Amino acid sequence: MKNILEYKNFCGSVEFSQEDNCLFGKILFVEDLILYEGKNVEELISNFQESVEEYIEDCKESGKEPFKKFKGTLNVRISPELHKKAALKAQSQRKSINSIIYEALEKYIA
Repeated sequence: MKNILEYKNFCGSVEFSQEDNCLFGKILFVEDLILYEGKNVEELISNFQESVEEYIEDCKESGKEPFKKFKGTLNVRISPELHKKAALKAQSQRKSINSIIYEALEKYIA
């Protein structure tokens, strides 16, 4: 099951509200909060795509970059034991811990 919508390189979440009896979501990885909803899957997808089109147009008019910039850096919190194992693995392969984590993340995501 995939709970991510995709359209024109934009991604959107899919959630369900039992209280409101509707599907809803937001456009992901943008600086603004862009929400959409629908009573069924087809309506949700249509409203997501319409929201993307409107957001693209708004960004063009304002000269704003639509996508959030990722820095390529993040903090990862792990146990001291796992940190030590990573350091030992990196040392034994003459690599940095960053390269070990990078390689592991690439394998996990692929």
